[in-house]
Amino acid sequence: MSLYSFGLEPLSCHAWNKDRTQIAVSPNNNVVNIYEKKGKDWVKIHELTEHSGRITGIDWAPESNRIVTCASDRNAYVWTMKDGLWKPTLVLVRINRAATCVKWSPLENKFALGSGARLISVCYFEKENDWWLSKHIKKPIRSTILSLDWHPNNILLAAGSADLHCRVFSAYIKDIEDKPGPTAWGAKMPFGEVLLEQKDCGGWVHSVSFSPSGDQLACVTHSSSVIVVDAAQSKQVTQLTTEHLPMLSVLHVSPTELMAAGHDSCPYQFTYKGPGTLKFVKKLDIPKQTSKGSMSAMQHFRNLDKRATEDDSNELDTLHQNSITQLCVVSGEKTKVEKFSSVGLDGAMVIWEFKVSDFTLK
Repeated sequence: MSLYSFGLEPLSCHAWNKDRTQIAVSPNNNVVNIYEKKGKDWVKIHELTEHSGRITGIDWAPESNRIVTCASDRNAYVWTMKDGLWKPTLVLVRINRAATCVKWSPLENKFALGSGARLISVCYFEKENDWWLSKHIKKPIRSTILSLDWHPNNILLAAGSADLHCRVFSAYIKDIEDKPGPTAWGAKMPFGEVLLEQKDCGGWVHSVSFSPSGDQLACVTHSSSVIVVDAAQSKQVTQLTTEHLPMLSVLHVSPTELMAAGHDSCPYQFTYKGPGTLKFVKKLDIPKQTSKGSMSAMQHFRNLDKRATEDDSNELDTLHQNSITQLCVVSGEKTKVEKFSSVGLDGAMVIWEFKVSDFTLK
Protein backbone atom coordinates (compact mmCIF):
# COMPACT_ATOMS: atom_id res chain seq x y z
CA MET A 1 0.00 0.00 0.00
CA SER A 2 1.67 3.23 -1.07
CA LEU A 3 1.05 5.64 1.76
CA TYR A 4 3.89 8.17 2.05
CA SER A 5 4.29 10.82 4.70
CA PHE A 6 6.01 14.14 4.00
CA GLY A 7 5.96 15.32 7.62
CA LEU A 8 3.29 16.72 9.91
CA GLU A 9 2.45 19.86 7.92
CA PRO A 10 -0.66 19.82 5.68
CA LEU A 11 -0.04 19.39 1.94
CA SER A 12 -2.04 22.05 0.13
CA CYS A 13 -1.14 21.05 -3.45
CA HIS A 14 1.14 18.76 -5.47
CA ALA A 15 2.26 18.09 -9.05
CA TRP A 16 4.21 15.32 -10.81
CA ASN A 17 6.93 15.49 -13.46
CA LYS A 18 6.46 13.67 -16.77
CA ASP A 19 7.86 10.24 -15.81
CA ARG A 20 6.49 10.43 -12.22
CA THR A 21 9.94 10.07 -10.64
CA GLN A 22 9.68 13.49 -8.96
CA ILE A 23 6.90 15.25 -7.08
CA ALA A 24 6.55 18.92 -6.12
CA VAL A 25 4.60 19.56 -2.91
CA SER A 26 4.03 22.55 -0.67
CA PRO A 27 3.78 21.96 3.11
CA ASN A 28 1.25 24.80 3.55
CA ASN A 29 3.89 27.55 3.57
CA ASN A 30 5.84 29.70 1.06
CA VAL A 31 8.19 26.89 -0.07
CA VAL A 32 7.83 24.21 -2.76
CA ASN A 33 9.77 21.02 -2.01
CA ILE A 34 10.71 18.68 -4.86
CA TYR A 35 11.21 15.04 -3.92
CA GLU A 36 12.71 12.23 -5.98
CA LYS A 37 11.88 8.54 -5.61
CA LYS A 38 14.96 6.61 -4.45
CA GLY A 39 14.14 3.00 -3.68
CA LYS A 40 11.09 3.05 -1.45
CA ASP A 41 11.73 6.52 -0.06
CA TRP A 42 11.15 10.05 -1.32
CA VAL A 43 14.28 12.21 -0.94
CA LYS A 44 14.14 16.02 -1.08
CA ILE A 45 16.38 17.29 -3.92
CA HIS A 46 15.24 20.91 -4.49
CA GLU A 47 13.58 23.74 -2.60
CA LEU A 48 11.85 26.61 -4.44
CA THR A 49 11.84 29.62 -2.13
CA GLU A 50 10.99 32.73 -4.18
CA HIS A 51 7.44 33.25 -2.85
CA SER A 52 6.77 35.28 0.29
CA GLY A 53 3.19 34.02 0.84
CA ARG A 54 1.58 30.59 1.24
CA ILE A 55 1.71 28.50 -1.94
CA THR A 56 -1.80 27.91 -3.28
CA GLY A 57 -1.13 26.19 -6.63
CA ILE A 58 1.55 24.13 -8.41
CA ASP A 59 1.47 22.67 -11.93
CA TRP A 60 4.28 20.85 -13.74
CA ALA A 61 4.26 20.90 -17.56
CA PRO A 62 5.31 17.41 -18.76
CA GLU A 63 6.78 18.26 -22.17
CA SER A 64 8.53 21.60 -21.51
CA ASN A 65 9.46 20.54 -17.93
CA ARG A 66 8.47 23.93 -16.52
CA ILE A 67 6.82 24.39 -13.13
CA VAL A 68 4.35 27.19 -12.48
CA THR A 69 3.59 28.21 -8.89
CA CYS A 70 1.23 30.79 -7.42
CA ALA A 71 0.75 32.04 -3.87
CA SER A 72 -1.12 34.35 -1.53
CA ASP A 73 1.61 36.95 -2.16
CA ARG A 74 -0.28 37.79 -5.43
CA ASN A 75 2.61 36.49 -7.55
CA ALA A 76 3.21 33.61 -9.94
CA TYR A 77 6.55 32.24 -11.10
CA VAL A 78 7.49 29.98 -14.00
CA TRP A 79 10.45 27.80 -12.98
CA THR A 80 12.90 26.45 -15.57
CA MET A 81 15.70 23.96 -14.92
CA LYS A 82 19.11 25.50 -15.78
CA ASP A 83 22.45 23.89 -14.86
CA GLY A 84 20.81 21.62 -12.31
CA LEU A 85 18.95 24.46 -10.54
CA TRP A 86 15.38 25.73 -10.81
CA LYS A 87 15.38 29.39 -11.93
CA PRO A 88 12.23 31.53 -11.51
CA THR A 89 10.73 33.99 -14.01
CA LEU A 90 8.19 36.47 -12.65
CA VAL A 91 4.81 36.60 -14.36
CA LEU A 92 2.95 39.90 -14.80
CA VAL A 93 -0.37 38.59 -13.47
CA ARG A 94 -1.66 42.05 -12.38
CA ILE A 95 -3.86 40.99 -9.46
CA ASN A 96 -4.50 42.78 -6.16
CA ARG A 97 -5.66 39.73 -4.18
CA ALA A 98 -4.16 36.31 -3.44
CA ALA A 99 -3.74 33.82 -6.28
CA THR A 100 -5.72 30.64 -5.56
CA CYS A 101 -5.03 28.09 -8.32
CA VAL A 102 -2.97 27.65 -11.49
CA LYS A 103 -3.08 25.25 -14.46
CA TRP A 104 -1.01 24.75 -17.64
CA SER A 105 -2.94 24.44 -20.89
CA PRO A 106 -2.64 21.06 -22.74
CA LEU A 107 -0.18 22.51 -25.31
CA GLU A 108 1.80 24.26 -22.53
CA ASN A 109 1.92 27.57 -24.44
CA LYS A 110 -0.14 29.37 -21.75
CA PHE A 111 -1.53 28.87 -18.28
CA ALA A 112 -4.54 30.11 -16.34
CA LEU A 113 -4.41 31.56 -12.84
CA GLY A 114 -7.40 32.08 -10.55
CA SER A 115 -7.43 34.63 -7.74
CA GLY A 116 -9.42 36.40 -5.07
CA ALA A 117 -9.49 39.47 -7.34
CA ARG A 118 -12.64 38.08 -9.06
CA LEU A 119 -10.80 37.43 -12.30
CA ILE A 120 -8.80 34.83 -14.22
CA SER A 121 -5.36 35.74 -15.63
CA VAL A 122 -4.55 33.83 -18.81
CA CYS A 123 -0.76 34.09 -19.12
CA TYR A 124 1.39 33.56 -22.19
CA PHE A 125 5.06 34.07 -23.07
CA GLU A 126 6.11 37.07 -25.11
CA LYS A 127 9.41 36.28 -26.80
CA GLU A 128 10.35 39.88 -27.70
CA ASN A 129 10.50 41.02 -24.09
CA ASP A 130 11.30 37.58 -22.62
CA TRP A 131 8.50 37.68 -20.03
CA TRP A 132 5.09 36.22 -19.22
CA LEU A 133 2.14 38.53 -19.91
CA SER A 134 -1.49 38.09 -18.85
CA LYS A 135 -4.94 38.87 -20.22
CA HIS A 136 -7.84 39.11 -17.79
CA ILE A 137 -11.25 37.44 -17.88
CA LYS A 138 -13.43 39.51 -15.51
CA LYS A 139 -17.10 39.35 -16.45
CA PRO A 140 -19.35 37.95 -15.03
CA ILE A 141 -17.23 36.61 -12.12
CA ARG A 142 -18.42 37.93 -8.75
CA SER A 143 -16.17 36.16 -6.24
CA THR A 144 -12.93 34.20 -5.74
CA ILE A 145 -11.97 31.62 -8.37
CA LEU A 146 -11.41 28.32 -6.55
CA SER A 147 -10.60 25.89 -9.39
CA LEU A 148 -9.68 25.70 -13.08
CA ASP A 149 -9.48 23.05 -15.80
CA TRP A 150 -8.59 23.21 -19.50
CA HIS A 151 -10.61 21.69 -22.33
CA PRO A 152 -8.53 19.27 -24.49
CA ASN A 153 -8.70 21.79 -27.40
CA ASN A 154 -6.37 24.20 -25.48
CA ILE A 155 -8.91 27.05 -25.90
CA LEU A 156 -11.81 26.56 -23.49
CA LEU A 157 -11.33 27.01 -19.75
CA ALA A 158 -13.65 25.86 -16.95
CA ALA A 159 -13.71 27.78 -13.67
CA GLY A 160 -15.39 27.07 -10.34
CA SER A 161 -16.03 30.06 -8.12
CA ALA A 162 -17.10 31.06 -4.60
CA ASP A 163 -20.06 32.92 -6.15
CA LEU A 164 -21.72 29.45 -6.46
CA HIS A 165 -21.25 29.40 -10.25
CA CYS A 166 -19.43 27.07 -12.61
CA ARG A 167 -18.49 28.65 -15.94
CA VAL A 168 -16.77 27.84 -19.23
CA PHE A 169 -14.85 30.66 -20.94
CA SER A 170 -12.92 31.03 -24.17
CA ALA A 171 -9.23 31.66 -23.47
CA TYR A 172 -8.28 32.08 -27.13
CA ILE A 173 -5.26 34.37 -27.57
CA LYS A 174 -4.91 35.28 -31.24
CA ASP A 175 -1.26 36.40 -30.84
CA ILE A 176 -0.05 32.87 -30.13
CA GLU A 177 -2.55 30.41 -31.64
CA ASP A 178 -4.68 29.60 -34.67
CA LYS A 179 -8.40 30.33 -34.77
CA PRO A 180 -10.26 27.49 -33.01
CA GLY A 181 -12.91 25.34 -34.67
CA PRO A 182 -16.42 24.90 -33.24
CA THR A 183 -17.04 22.65 -30.22
CA ALA A 184 -20.09 21.23 -28.47
CA TRP A 185 -19.89 24.21 -26.09
CA GLY A 186 -20.16 26.79 -28.87
CA ALA A 187 -18.67 28.07 -32.12
CA LYS A 188 -17.83 31.75 -31.50
CA MET A 189 -14.82 32.05 -29.23
CA PRO A 190 -13.41 35.56 -28.82
CA PHE A 191 -11.30 35.90 -25.66
CA GLY A 192 -13.46 35.97 -22.52
CA GLU A 193 -16.63 34.69 -24.19
CA VAL A 194 -18.89 32.88 -21.67
CA LEU A 195 -19.99 29.54 -23.16
CA LEU A 196 -21.59 28.18 -19.98
CA GLU A 197 -22.82 29.77 -16.77
CA GLN A 198 -24.17 27.10 -14.43
CA LYS A 199 -25.88 28.99 -11.62
CA ASP A 200 -27.61 26.58 -9.27
CA CYS A 201 -24.56 24.84 -7.82
CA GLY A 202 -25.73 25.16 -4.21
CA GLY A 203 -22.33 26.03 -2.75
CA TRP A 204 -18.77 27.07 -3.51
CA VAL A 205 -17.47 25.17 -6.54
CA HIS A 206 -14.31 23.57 -5.16
CA SER A 207 -13.11 21.68 -8.24
CA VAL A 208 -13.90 21.26 -11.95
CA SER A 209 -12.87 18.58 -14.45
CA PHE A 210 -13.47 18.22 -18.20
CA SER A 211 -14.07 14.70 -19.49
CA PRO A 212 -11.44 13.19 -21.88
CA SER A 213 -13.52 14.29 -24.91
CA GLY A 214 -14.18 17.73 -23.38
CA ASP A 215 -17.94 17.33 -23.96
CA GLN A 216 -18.82 16.90 -20.27
CA LEU A 217 -17.82 19.06 -17.31
CA ALA A 218 -17.92 17.73 -13.75
CA CYS A 219 -17.75 19.87 -10.63
CA VAL A 220 -17.97 19.30 -6.87
CA THR A 221 -19.46 21.86 -4.50
CA HIS A 222 -19.56 22.75 -0.81
CA SER A 223 -23.14 21.47 -0.67
CA SER A 224 -21.73 17.89 -1.01
CA SER A 225 -23.04 17.76 -4.59
CA VAL A 226 -21.51 16.36 -7.77
CA ILE A 227 -22.73 18.10 -10.94
CA VAL A 228 -22.18 17.08 -14.58
CA VAL A 229 -23.01 19.43 -17.47
CA ASP A 230 -23.24 17.58 -20.80
CA ALA A 231 -22.52 19.82 -23.80
CA ALA A 232 -23.10 16.90 -26.19
CA GLN A 233 -26.71 16.74 -24.86
CA SER A 234 -27.59 20.46 -25.20
CA LYS A 235 -25.82 21.32 -21.92
CA GLN A 236 -28.19 19.26 -19.81
CA VAL A 237 -27.32 19.34 -16.10
CA THR A 238 -27.31 16.29 -13.82
CA GLN A 239 -26.87 16.92 -10.10
CA LEU A 240 -26.33 14.32 -7.37
CA THR A 241 -26.45 15.49 -3.76
CA THR A 242 -24.54 12.98 -1.63
CA GLU A 243 -24.59 12.08 2.06
CA HIS A 244 -20.83 12.67 2.29
CA LEU A 245 -18.97 15.67 3.62
CA PRO A 246 -18.06 18.27 0.93
CA MET A 247 -15.56 17.15 -1.70
CA LEU A 248 -12.61 19.39 -2.61
CA SER A 249 -11.22 17.72 -5.74
CA VAL A 250 -12.72 15.88 -8.72
CA LEU A 251 -10.94 13.98 -11.50
CA HIS A 252 -12.04 12.10 -14.61
CA VAL A 253 -10.42 8.66 -14.64
CA SER A 254 -12.23 7.40 -17.77
CA PRO A 255 -14.91 8.77 -20.13
CA THR A 256 -17.65 7.64 -17.72
CA GLU A 257 -15.97 7.40 -14.29
CA LEU A 258 -15.18 10.19 -11.81
CA MET A 259 -13.12 10.25 -8.63
CA ALA A 260 -13.90 12.85 -5.96
CA ALA A 261 -12.37 13.36 -2.52
CA GLY A 262 -12.40 15.91 0.27
CA HIS A 263 -13.41 16.22 3.92
CA ASP A 264 -14.31 12.52 4.25
CA SER A 265 -10.58 11.70 3.85
CA CYS A 266 -11.09 9.04 1.17
CA PRO A 267 -11.84 8.98 -2.59
CA TYR A 268 -15.31 8.17 -3.89
CA GLN A 269 -16.10 6.79 -7.34
CA PHE A 270 -19.04 8.08 -9.37
CA THR A 271 -20.28 7.04 -12.80
CA TYR A 272 -22.00 9.14 -15.49
CA LYS A 273 -23.34 7.63 -18.72
CA GLY A 274 -25.71 10.35 -19.90
CA PRO A 275 -28.19 12.93 -18.55
CA GLY A 276 -29.87 11.73 -15.35
CA THR A 277 -27.53 8.75 -14.84
CA LEU A 278 -25.02 10.18 -12.32
CA LYS A 279 -24.58 7.56 -9.57
CA PHE A 280 -22.36 6.90 -6.56
CA VAL A 281 -20.42 3.65 -7.10
CA LYS A 282 -18.19 3.04 -4.09
CA LYS A 283 -15.69 4.31 -1.57
CA LEU A 284 -12.05 3.63 -2.41
CA ASP A 285 -10.26 2.80 0.80
CA ILE A 286 -9.13 -0.08 2.94
CA PRO A 287 -10.16 0.34 6.58
CA LYS A 288 -7.19 0.60 8.94
CA GLN A 289 -6.69 -2.42 11.16
CA THR A 290 -6.95 -1.37 14.80
CA SER A 291 -5.37 -3.15 17.73
CA LYS A 292 -8.62 -3.28 19.70
CA GLY A 293 -9.01 -7.01 19.19
CA SER A 294 -5.81 -7.94 21.00
CA MET A 295 -6.35 -5.54 23.90
CA SER A 296 -7.54 -6.94 27.23
CA ALA A 297 -10.65 -5.48 28.85
CA MET A 298 -8.55 -4.13 31.73
CA GLN A 299 -6.18 -2.34 29.32
CA HIS A 300 -9.15 -0.98 27.34
CA PHE A 301 -10.70 0.63 30.45
CA ARG A 302 -7.32 1.95 31.61
CA ASN A 303 -6.96 3.70 28.26
CA LEU A 304 -10.44 5.22 28.58
CA ASP A 305 -9.61 6.44 32.06
CA LYS A 306 -6.31 7.93 30.91
CA ARG A 307 -8.00 9.92 28.15
CA ALA A 308 -11.10 10.78 30.23
CA THR A 309 -13.22 9.92 27.22
CA GLU A 310 -15.44 7.11 26.06
CA ASP A 311 -13.76 7.06 22.67
CA ASP A 312 -10.52 5.12 22.97
CA SER A 313 -9.14 6.21 19.61
CA ASN A 314 -9.21 9.40 17.58
CA GLU A 315 -7.81 7.66 14.49
CA LEU A 316 -9.98 7.59 11.38
CA ASP A 317 -10.45 4.20 9.73
CA THR A 318 -9.18 5.64 6.44
CA LEU A 319 -5.63 5.85 5.05
CA HIS A 320 -5.69 9.64 5.13
CA GLN A 321 -6.17 10.97 8.65
CA ASN A 322 -7.52 14.34 7.52
CA SER A 323 -9.20 16.03 4.53
CA ILE A 324 -7.88 15.27 1.04
CA THR A 325 -6.98 18.53 -0.71
CA GLN A 326 -6.10 17.41 -4.25
CA LEU A 327 -6.18 14.46 -6.67
CA CYS A 328 -3.71 14.03 -9.57
CA VAL A 329 -3.26 11.49 -12.36
CA VAL A 330 -0.14 9.35 -11.85
CA SER A 331 -0.27 6.89 -14.76
CA GLY A 332 -2.46 6.53 -17.82
CA GLU A 333 -4.40 9.17 -19.75
CA LYS A 334 -7.73 10.76 -18.78
CA THR A 335 -9.41 8.18 -21.05
CA LYS A 336 -8.01 5.36 -18.88
CA VAL A 337 -6.30 6.35 -15.66
CA GLU A 338 -4.45 3.45 -14.01
CA LYS A 339 -3.15 5.24 -10.92
CA PHE A 340 -3.91 8.54 -9.24
CA SER A 341 -2.53 10.27 -6.16
CA SER A 342 -4.11 12.15 -3.28
CA VAL A 343 -2.55 14.56 -0.79
CA GLY A 344 -4.14 15.75 2.42
CA LEU A 345 -4.04 17.93 5.50
CA ASP A 346 -2.37 15.03 7.35
CA GLY A 347 0.88 15.54 5.38
CA ALA A 348 0.42 12.21 3.57
CA MET A 349 0.33 11.21 -0.08
CA VAL A 350 -1.41 8.03 -1.24
CA ILE A 351 -1.09 6.43 -4.70
CA TRP A 352 -4.27 4.57 -5.66
CA GLU A 353 -4.52 1.95 -8.39
CA PHE A 354 -7.78 2.18 -10.30
CA LYS A 355 -9.71 -0.34 -12.38
CA VAL A 356 -13.25 0.31 -13.56
CA SER A 357 -14.37 -3.12 -12.36
CA ASP A 358 -12.34 -3.20 -9.16
CA PHE A 359 -9.78 -1.23 -7.22
CA THR A 360 -6.69 -2.13 -5.25
CA LEU A 361 -3.87 -0.29 -3.59
CA LYS A 362 -0.32 -0.89 -4.66
